[in-house]
Amino acid sequence: MTRSELATRLWEAHPGLARRSIEAIVDAIFDGITAALVRGDRVELRDFGTFTVRRRTARTGRNPRTGGSVQVAEKYVPFFKVGKGLHDRLNRIAHQQATAKDDPPTFQA
Repeated sequence: MTRSELATRLWEAHPGLARRSIEAIVDAIFDGITAALVRGDRVELRDFGTFTVRRRTARTGRNPRTGGSVQVAEKYVPFFKVGKGLHDRLNRIAHQQATAKDDPPTFQA
């Protein structure tokens, strides 16, 4: 799902709100999460998950094309850990769909 698809689904679920307002809200949420991660803060959304930043130290890597050694600089990468509520909901829905029919789950909540 893309950012615009998320905004569209929210607009369809709440037709009383202006589409531009919903898009602004979605953008503000993502911008807020990004800004917090840039500051080095941890972002926890209860029953959904936690966003953190992890540091990867500099190392010597391998160029897959030539096989030669390459120095890889230190970098910071975003990390997401799924919350218990999301994990449980996903598995409950998958189990319900699997017991209802033998098709693989589609995860439409």
